[in-house]
Amino acid sequence: MTTTTSPVIVGIDGSDAAVNAALWAVDEALARGVPLQLLYATKPKHLGTDDYNADVHRGREALQSACAAVEATRKAVNVRTDLVDGPAAVALVERSAQAELICVGTVGIDRYARSILGSTATEIAENAQCPVAVIRPQDDEADHDIDWIVVTLDGRPEHTVVVERAMQEAELRHAPVLALGDDQVTTWQQRYPGVHVYPIADEGDIAHFLKKHDERVQLAVIGSDGTDELAEIVGPHGHPVFRHAHSSALVVRS
Repeated sequence: MTTTTSPVIVGIDGSDAAVNAALWAVDEALARGVPLQLLYATKPKHLGTDDYNADVHRGREALQSACAAVEATRKAVNVRTDLVDGPAAVALVERSAQAELICVGTVGIDRYARSILGSTATEIAENAQCPVAVIRPQDDEADHDIDWIVVTLDGRPEHTVVVERAMQEAELRHAPVLALGDDQVTTWQQRYPGVHVYPIADEGDIAHFLKKHDERVQLAVIGSDGTDELAEIVGPHGHPVFRHAHSSALVVRS
């Protein structure tokens, strides 16, 4: 009898942002005891044989580079690589049915995108059947003393899985949690005594909070019904309109 283990899948496209997403995903795979699968989606074949073959070559180089970066962490993660036919969003959404997590970078994940976030990242976040992490490039100049995880406590039973995942991420990344709202804060503090939870009442949604405050947020955890907030939470790297361009987002299927 053959059993399969659902991997953490990272979309690789040759960009530094995608490599950074792979590095972020290493701890996710290790925490779950599953493989880390680096996936490159080629240009569609109908664009021409020469372009397709050239992209296959680029894909192999991109996967090799990303794999080397992961191996350089010296963390004992099982790394696999995969080269598949694109488009990237279609390939990753299809794989999401058998994945623990899909992880993409916010810059470069779709070489043909024109939107500020990236059409691939948005499409995956909206349509994947597993959680999706949209990871910002690291800000090496930022103060790393406090690097929050933020989640909304809205009291809805279907939102419990979102808060649960935020607390798990806080444990994994040794980070404190900003809880927007005060619903069942004590309950979550009791369930996760090792996580520092700081409730903030009457702050509305996460995008609204980030616009008003300067706290450094490493990860915003939202439900699948909140993907319309994604561009505001993440934003394009270095874009002056977005004050929190270092924030990543985790979309949890709720």
